[in-house]
Amino acid sequence: MRFHVRHLARDDYPQWLRLWDGYNLFYERTATITQEITETTFGRFFDAYEPMHCRVAEADGRLIGFVQYIYHRNTAMIGPACYLQDLFTSADARGLGVGRALIETVYAAAREAGSPRVYWQTHETNTTAQALYDRIAEKSGFIVYRKSL
Repeated sequence: MRFHVRHLARDDYPQWLRLWDGYNLFYERTATITQEITETTFGRFFDAYEPMHCRVAEADGRLIGFVQYIYHRNTAMIGPACYLQDLFTSADARGLGVGRALIETVYAAAREAGSPRVYWQTHETNTTAQALYDRIAEKSGFIVYRKSL
C-alpha cells in the first residue's frame, strides 16, 4: 500500500472521525468521549493559538491513520516538549509502516519547532505497538499516575 503523510484538513472531518472513533473504541473510552469533546478536539487542530497538531496518512484518497501531538513547556528544558498523544491506523494499514511514518513525521516537526524531546505512553497490554516503539524510541522508566477529578 502506497501512502503519504500530510497535515489534517478541515474537509477530512468524516474520515478523521471514523479513525477517531476506532481509536476511542480501541482504548475503551467511547463512554467518556462526547460529541463536544470530539468537535473541540478537531477544532483545536485549526486554531493558531492551540499547541495541538494532527497529521494524517492517506492512501488512494482515504485516511488510514493519524497522529495527534501537543507542545508544552517543561521544567527540564528550554524548548517545548512534544507529547505524542494519539496514534492510530486503520486495521488494514497495520504492519505496513504507517505508524512509524506518522511518528517520524512528529520527530521532524518537533525538531523544526525546537523541541528536544518527543514522548508518549501506551497501555501495557498494547504489545503490538510496543514492538514498534521499542525499535524507534527508548523507554523512560517512568510510571504514569493519574487521578480523575
